[in-house]
Amino acid sequence: MFDFLKKKPEKAPEPARPAAPARGGFSPDDLARAFTVHQEEKAARLEAERAEGREAMKGVLGGSLLARSLGGLFQRNPQLDEDLLDEIETALITADMGVPATTEVVNRLRKRMKDRDFADVPALFRALRNDLLAMLRPVAKPLEIDPAAKPFVILTVGVNGVGKTTTIGKLARRFQLDGHSLMLAAGDTFRAAAVEQLKIWGERNDVPVVAQGQDADPASVAFDGLQAAKSRGIDVLIADTAGRLHTQQGLMAELGKIRRVLAKLDERAPHEVLMVIDGTTGQNALNQLRQFHAAVKVTGLVVTKLDGTAKGGVVFALAREFGLPIRFIGLGEKPEDLRIFDPEGFVDALLPAPPAA
Repeated sequence: MFDFLKKKPEKAPEPARPAAPARGGFSPDDLARAFTVHQEEKAARLEAERAEGREAMKGVLGGSLLARSLGGLFQRNPQLDEDLLDEIETALITADMGVPATTEVVNRLRKRMKDRDFADVPALFRALRNDLLAMLRPVAKPLEIDPAAKPFVILTVGVNGVGKTTTIGKLARRFQLDGHSLMLAAGDTFRAAAVEQLKIWGERNDVPVVAQGQDADPASVAFDGLQAAKSRGIDVLIADTAGRLHTQQGLMAELGKIRRVLAKLDERAPHEVLMVIDGTTGQNALNQLRQFHAAVKVTGLVVTKLDGTAKGGVVFALAREFGLPIRFIGLGEKPEDLRIFDPEGFVDALLPAPPAA
C-alpha cells in the first residue's frame, strides 16, 4: 500500500547513439568535414589563380595598344593641363574604348581638374585608375554553377572564329578541377572540323561528347545532350553552337529554337548563355552582342584573344553599354590561359607604373 508514493528510482540515461552513417558508410559529420575541406581547397586554388592571373595579365596586356599609348604619356606631360587630358582621350579612343565611355571618363577628370581636386599628375593618374575600375567592377561576376540545376546547362554562342570550341574545352577542364562531372554537346554541325575538335577536347579531359552527323539539326543535338546528361546525373552540360555572323537572321533564329527545345526538358535551361567575343574585333563587338542578346538573351561574356593584336579598350565599352557579367578572359592558347575576369588585375596591367610625385 502507498507504494505509488514511494520515489521511483531514476532511469539511467540512454547512451547517445552515434549518427547513422549516410549512404556509402559516411556519417553526416564526415560529409560535412569533406565539404568544408573541398571549399577551403577551392578558395585557396582561386586565390592562387588570381595571383597567377595578375602576373599573366601584366605580361600579356602590357603589350596592348592601350598600355603602350598610356606608357609614356604621363612622363611627356608632367603638367596638369588640357594637353594631358587630350592625350588621355586620344589614347582611350584609339584603344577601342569607344567615344561614349571615353567621353564619360575624360569629362569627369576635366571637371575635377577645374575644381582643383588634383594636386599633381599622380593624383590625376589615381583618379583615372579609379574611374576605369568603377566601370569594370560591376561586371566582374564569376560564373557559379547552381547545384540545384542538374545538369547546369551552358549554351555557348558567338560569331565565326572567336574561339568558342577552344573555350568550351578550357571550361570543361576548369569545371573538372572544381569537382563537377561534365558532358559536351557538339552543336556546331555546319562545320565538321568543329565536331572533331570538340571530340578531341573531350578525349583530353575524359569528358563524354554527344554528337550527330554533319548538317544535323543543332537543336536535336542539344536535346540529346540534355537527355543524356540528365540520365547519367551529370553536373554540367556545355552545348556548342555554329559560329554565325550577327547579320545572318536565319542562323540567329536557330539559336532561339535551341533555347526553346532545351526548355522542353528543363524550363530553366539553358541556365547560362555564354557569348564568346574576340577581343581584336574592337567596336564591332558591340554590334555582335546587341544582335545575339536580342536573339537569345546572353547572360555572360568571355573575351578571348587578348594576347594578340587586341587593343584592350573594348572590355570597357562592353561593360559600360551592356552591364553583362564578364565571366572570363582569354590570354593565350593553354587551358590555364582562360582566366576569371579580375578588374583590378586587368586595369593595372593596362596602366603604366604610377608617375612620381
